[in-house]
Amino acid sequence: MRNLQSILEINKVSKSYPAGPGAGQEQPVLKEVSLSVGEGEFVAVMGPSGSGKSTLLYTASGMDQPTSGEVVFDGEKLTSMSEKKRDRLRQQKMGFVFQQIHLLKNYCLMDNIILSPYLAGTESRDVIKRRAIDLMKRTGVAELADRDVTQASGGQLQRVGICRALINRPRIVFGDEPTGALNSASSGEIMDLLGEINESGTTVLLVTHDVRVAARTERVLVMKDGRLAAEKQLGKCPKDKEVIRRREEELTAWLLQMGV
Repeated sequence: MRNLQSILEINKVSKSYPAGPGAGQEQPVLKEVSLSVGEGEFVAVMGPSGSGKSTLLYTASGMDQPTSGEVVFDGEKLTSMSEKKRDRLRQQKMGFVFQQIHLLKNYCLMDNIILSPYLAGTESRDVIKRRAIDLMKRTGVAELADRDVTQASGGQLQRVGICRALINRPRIVFGDEPTGALNSASSGEIMDLLGEINESGTTVLLVTHDVRVAARTERVLVMKDGRLAAEKQLGKCPKDKEVIRRREEELTAWLLQMGV
């Protein structure tokens, strides 16, 4: 990893869920996972279904509380905060991009983007809207601002989701299979956008099953059975298509060796 100041520290985090109706039965999903993410880094988490990838993401962001261990984000211990304070921190410093965008169908696309900061009440609607317009121009969906959710394609909606994730100028963006529902062309465009976001200084941590997505990131982590099993440093991804293709081949071979 580049010599970066850490923005996210996960220290011996475990997470278990009830395994059945019997008292005391629990299923471990994360098992003493430790991970450091540098400020401005672009990291992908891969692994078989059920390996704990998404649980790690939600625990790292404070959306879910670990059974044991500690999560420190930007110098603050998420695991010792009240739920209200964690919610406020996520709103102010984190952005989220999901496979299913979860936009509100009774709002136009612009209103979906600005709703959260508007409800926070710390800035005027005009200021928030100007920032949203800039983001929509940057992501190529400015002409869709007044459209309903049903009047945009999957790729366009994911771009809107990225605008929503960035509207509060977060320190980190979390992505849970952000290209999982898209075709290869739209997936590539979304990864281009996430790459630009990262180049501007925003940290990106995403979960993916797609080698083509992971090959665009700087570091790839592999999870197995609730543990971090391996990692591979790829370095910053250039824009050259041939280099990207070779990175995909190299990563594919490595994952096969890891049994993923």
